[in-house]
Amino acid sequence: MSHTGSSGGQPGPQRTTDRATALSEPTRAYAELVAGNRRFVDGAPRHPNQDAGHRAAVADGQHPFAVIVGCSDSRLAAEIIFDRGLGDLFVVRTAGHTAGPEVLGSVEYAVTVLGTPLVVVLGHDSCGAVQAARESAATGTAPSGHLRAVVDAVLPSLRRAASEGVDDIDGIVDIHIAQTVETLLGQSPVLADEVALGRCAVVGVSYRLAAGAVRPVAAVPAGFATVETPASAESTDPAAPATV
Repeated sequence: MSHTGSSGGQPGPQRTTDRATALSEPTRAYAELVAGNRRFVDGAPRHPNQDAGHRAAVADGQHPFAVIVGCSDSRLAAEIIFDRGLGDLFVVRTAGHTAGPEVLGSVEYAVTVLGTPLVVVLGHDSCGAVQAARESAATGTAPSGHLRAVVDAVLPSLRRAASEGVDDIDGIVDIHIAQTVETLLGQSPVLADEVALGRCAVVGVSYRLAAGAVRPVAAVPAGFATVETPASAESTDPAAPATV
């Protein structure tokens, strides 16, 4: 993974500043994602940063403006549903967006080395990992192989849902998204410090498979994702700051 675009450099604790005037703030980064998803839902994607010129421009370094911790579901391709391109998103995907050490390390790399100001947990309705965990809990049987690790990671969300009286699958999915946000912050003091300093935000969103739209479920700082995103955020130049 490249971090600054300079040749031979080693990753370190420094934050990149190349895009400090572009999408360096969490709110601007979130606004850009919301605007891209709106274009995708409306059937009017712009496919930014997907041409040969931009491919060459980012070959020597990356400065993504958002980390996407998403479910591996094949229908949940982040660059498509947020209408983004090469170098825009740092994507980490596991079944059920479960967050083990490798996921946490990847997020920390993006936030501290690449200076990425936003972490998004991307879940979706009818999540198969949540359904598998629910079936396992109901039958008292654990799946074989490494699938058990995925199910075990989702079970705390099921217990939380039960304690809150939530039993429909999509309600449980929302709780699991919020649980993943809390897991990232609770298990990564590095990420928690960046959020406390105001240099990063963490948002959990749920994607509707049929409609194509995302909606916020949880956010730290609290209320971050409820900020109104104006139409002017839909910049034609992805390096230009969104108005928020």
